[in-house]
Amino acid sequence: MKLIVGLGNPGAKYRETKHNIGFIVMDEMAHRHGMAFNKSKFEAVYAEGFIGTEKVLLVKPQTFMNESGRSVRPLMDYYGVDKEDLVVVYDDLDLPVGKIRLRQKGSAGGHNGIKSIIQHLGTKEFNRIRIGVGRPYPNQTVVQHVLSGFPKETHEDMLAAVNASADALQYWIEGHTFLDTMTHYN
Repeated sequence: MKLIVGLGNPGAKYRETKHNIGFIVMDEMAHRHGMAFNKSKFEAVYAEGFIGTEKVLLVKPQTFMNESGRSVRPLMDYYGVDKEDLVVVYDDLDLPVGKIRLRQKGSAGGHNGIKSIIQHLGTKEFNRIRIGVGRPYPNQTVVQHVLSGFPKETHEDMLAAVNASADALQYWIEGHTFLDTMTHYN
């Protein structure tokens, strides 16, 4: 079983913000594979189904970003998912819009959702897909930046990153190691 977690904030107010790019990728995966977010457990909504022969959970924690680990750890424990079968998808300020970066481990890099997951899992070693949202504009705080939508001029780049992330997840689910997936998509 694969557990894929997209990070974001619940509610319509945050739906199309940069911070919710993880939720947007989960929606794309569900759309591609005819899955629905019709289950709820451990402060998360999720879609459960098969992609090929692999059982997959697409997860959107509903704890708000800073407490994402509160959902991830109990779901992993409940379903018996090893950390090798977990991928977390989230926004990254240090990458330009449209770029993705796959990693197997690393620090939180100032991302509070990742910080929470590291705290709850007790390790920095888990698979992740970072999606670029760019840096704040002058006179804009980080919070203002990540809680705003994508400007029209970057919308196509954002969609390309969402599709590339979904393609990388598909490749991994099909049986490739995450290291191979990194080599193929980084």
